[in-house]
Amino acid sequence: MKTFAAIDVGSFELSMKIFEISPKSGMREIDCIRRRIDLGTETYATGKMAYERVDELCRCLNEFTKIMKGYKVSGYRAYGTSAIRETENTIIILDQIRQRTGIKLGVLSNSEQRFLGYKAVAFKGEAFNKFIEKGTAIVDIGGGSIQISLFDKDKLMATQNMKLGVLRIRETLSHLDAGKAQYEALVTEMANSQLAVFKKLYLKDKQINNVIILDDYINALVQKNYFSEKVGEPIEAKTFEKLMKLAAGKSSRELTRIFDMPEESIDLLYISYILLKRMIEVMDVEMLWAPGVTLCDGIAYEYAQENKVPVPEHDFEQDIIACAQNISKRYMGSKKRGETLEKIALTIFDSMKKVHGLGERERLLLRLATLLHDCGKYISMVNLGECSYSIIMATEMIGLSHMEREMVANVVKFNHDEFEYYDVAKASTLDQEAYLKIAKLTAILRIANGLDRSHKQKFKDVKTVLKDNVLTITVDTTEDITLEKGMFWHRADFFEEVYSVKPVIKQKKSYN
Repeated sequence: MKTFAAIDVGSFELSMKIFEISPKSGMREIDCIRRRIDLGTETYATGKMAYERVDELCRCLNEFTKIMKGYKVSGYRAYGTSAIRETENTIIILDQIRQRTGIKLGVLSNSEQRFLGYKAVAFKGEAFNKFIEKGTAIVDIGGGSIQISLFDKDKLMATQNMKLGVLRIRETLSHLDAGKAQYEALVTEMANSQLAVFKKLYLKDKQINNVIILDDYINALVQKNYFSEKVGEPIEAKTFEKLMKLAAGKSSRELTRIFDMPEESIDLLYISYILLKRMIEVMDVEMLWAPGVTLCDGIAYEYAQENKVPVPEHDFEQDIIACAQNISKRYMGSKKRGETLEKIALTIFDSMKKVHGLGERERLLLRLATLLHDCGKYISMVNLGECSYSIIMATEMIGLSHMEREMVANVVKFNHDEFEYYDVAKASTLDQEAYLKIAKLTAILRIANGLDRSHKQKFKDVKTVLKDNVLTITVDTTEDITLEKGMFWHRADFFEEVYSVKPVIKQKKSYN
């Protein structure tokens, strides 16, 4: 039995959950501690976090440290989200936190943060899997932004981030000197322009029946039986709207008493409600589910997975792949050729395991690169590599870190363009380890691309054998592969440079 602590340094609240984790009994929450601290408003307005705010943050984290010692916590993970991520002095703040509290705080990219929220919902197991069988949107409302992720037949199809977080909106409203009576009209107006674009891009051929809401305010109400006798059960969207309409005419003080919620949270609850209401209207949603999970649950879920603790399973890797497939489709990528490159590239990858030393995660990145190999042609047939890079870097894939997305983007870019050696590329955020992985994956993708240079998918089958520093690639085809053989050598040079292995094509003619 292990005791684990998950810490979330959020925009408006610090929270820590303590879990008991066991290979036999799974994961169980035993305590939850929350401290109100508004980190986001100042960060979103000025780009920096003042000394007084950092001091308050360190005091709270020192308190968390004492609580962890009391529980004899054997492991912890602590993450900051947008309030930390968007400060200009992030590195200085992280160093102060480590020096003054002993806590090593990581900073989640937006896609990593949303993925952990998604994992938290997946911890609900069968309830989650059943709910997303129909068209479903996960609406994750944070302090700095919201993320809408669309599911179709239990697969993640698309995800989009919008700068419509509740703290960011409240700050804007305060600058406008808006009264409470104006909130709904103004928030709706701010949201409409972005939601209209979202609807046009993602909803024109999709029916969204359900919404899963992740936030700190509506979820808190649902957990207090305001909507249903059974806590955490899905409810009809109109039931949710009805209750909030009843609360509309009451003062913040009255709502504090009714909802048993701090007064400073009431405005944020109302903004969250307006945003959710507008999204329900845009998508014409029938059912709403607020499962009451937090980022801390997602952090614990990931820790349990890594430590072989039984947790409800969901195929997150398939979600990432489905998302890449839909990005390729959106930018008119060739599905058939992507599948051909995927098959060839993965065959080469698997036969070279002892040489490249890469793992399953890198195999996934290669797979994504094959699916997105030509997305840039939507913009330019000439600058294909650079345009593909820009599209991938500008499009979030929940489940990939920012660095992993940059790796995929570079592999696709260098598949088409000259490879940039480290002295040229080191202005990037990539370290040497990531750079080497890019080189290895690029070399494989270039070979796969060379084998289908005509874009005609000539091969029935591709087999590879590695022996004595020679990779023999046997292709089964009766067609003329003169073009493939001629162009192959231009791409083989880089493969040989990276691996010290010479790739050779061998044709097998099958007439069956």
